[in-house]
Amino acid sequence: MSTVQGAGVVVTGAGGGIGAALARRFAAEGARVVVNDLDEGRIAALAEEIGAVAVAGDASRIVDAARDALDGTVDVYCANAGLASPGDVFADEEVWAAAWDVNVMAHVRAARALLPDWLERGSGRFVSTASAAGLLTMIGAAPYSVTKHGVVAFAEWLALTYGHRGVKVHAICPQGVRTDMLTAAGSAGELVLAPSAIEPEDVADALFAAMAEDRFLVLPHPEVAGYYRARAKDTDHWLGSMNHLQQKWEETGA
Repeated sequence: MSTVQGAGVVVTGAGGGIGAALARRFAAEGARVVVNDLDEGRIAALAEEIGAVAVAGDASRIVDAARDALDGTVDVYCANAGLASPGDVFADEEVWAAAWDVNVMAHVRAARALLPDWLERGSGRFVSTASAAGLLTMIGAAPYSVTKHGVVAFAEWLALTYGHRGVKVHAICPQGVRTDMLTAAGSAGELVLAPSAIEPEDVADALFAAMAEDRFLVLPHPEVAGYYRARAKDTDHWLGSMNHLQQKWEETGA
């Protein structure tokens, strides 16, 4: 894509899975890429592979270092780092707090750091890796579902607030993707997500298609659009269907 050639791109959570796939795709398209993760070894190897710069550390705090590594300009920021955070309403407070901090506040902090430059020059692109759970929900994962709804809500707010000032926003909302996070979803993931799981590279393809069309929602599983419409059209029926799925999961010994 001509809009990516030479662009300064940051990908958080790039140690594997979707983040690594996004970084590889941006690099292949000619972007100058910074990869970030808490696992310094994994991103060092990826950076060497694709000719990127590795900036390790907390995804909430690396915008300034990434900007310096890109000679002062971040054009695309992929807020991809996230926590699977399974559990129900009784999950520990620490689980809820960590999910909120990583899945939502890391995006807010990044936007705070990026927006002054983007608004001054009239351009910038913010990519939030959310989940189909952020449009729908996910059984067995209350902290994850709630915070992924928050991710989508924040991305929507960015888009409607700054779209006329040149800031483009995308929310990636896949169902199952063959990553460590799918494994972490346990038996619920096996029941709901694994049968239709796709590769991380498919998510990168979907993002690039959405960027080419300036679409907000990135749906690597196109059927999610139908589920989302059904949820809005008849919420009670949709909730009943999901409750039946919950019961099926419980019957399997969850």
